[in-house]
Amino acid sequence: MSAVAGAFADTAVIAKRNVIRIVRVPEVLVFVLLSPIMFVLLFGFVFGNAVDVPGGDYREFLMAGIFAQTVVFGATYTGASLAEDMQKGIIDRFKSLPMTRSAVLIGRTASDIINNALSITIMALTGLLVGWGIHTSVLEAAAGFALLLLFSYGFSWVMATVGLLVPTPEVVNNASFMVIMPLTFISNAFVPAENLPTPLRIFAEWNPVSAVTQSARNLFGNTSDLAPVSEAWSMQNPELYTLIWTVALIAIFAPISVRLYNRSASR
Repeated sequence: MSAVAGAFADTAVIAKRNVIRIVRVPEVLVFVLLSPIMFVLLFGFVFGNAVDVPGGDYREFLMAGIFAQTVVFGATYTGASLAEDMQKGIIDRFKSLPMTRSAVLIGRTASDIINNALSITIMALTGLLVGWGIHTSVLEAAAGFALLLLFSYGFSWVMATVGLLVPTPEVVNNASFMVIMPLTFISNAFVPAENLPTPLRIFAEWNPVSAVTQSARNLFGNTSDLAPVSEAWSMQNPELYTLIWTVALIAIFAPISVRLYNRSASR
């Protein structure tokens, strides 16, 4: 077997191990399935009549933001799981096996795409029940979901780096919460960015979470001709801006994660 084929095989084994864990650990499965439903119902019905979206319906405006928030928060599972494996000594066992070193990290991040895909599917079905709809072609809708998952994959590498740096899964969750909360709430995910004070509006316009949210809205047809359009380049070209961020995150944090993994030892 060639080195490349061996690396793919090792990655597939690790990814399969992580996917099986979702089924065998009930609390993980509950989080994956019920959290998206809770967010859609909570925001859709609690804020549905409270936030004004010019020329549009708030529930349709909301869904892309909920999708973006879910895949970003879903990426934290990568860091928490790696920290847990480090804490339990599983990483040392992996490193003692004749397998490609990077396979552990690639398999971990790849399996989380499946987690996020499952969450998005449940969320989309719930969204249809509360009045959300897709008004574009099948290909455009598929591109919207693909872009969300691609961005989540890039963000998973950030969380992998965090998971290899901090001592416990609890620290991963606390540290990521302090970063992800401002990113998701100081954005156009839940309210139009134009409604924010000027400093926060500028931050929101260049926030990558805003870009992936706006990309999803465009590709799902959840925009309104009456809604004001930001002049910022990032909001005029959200799909390209999202891809730039995704490539940058992978290019920066994947090598850092692999280096940290090679130097790591159980805690």
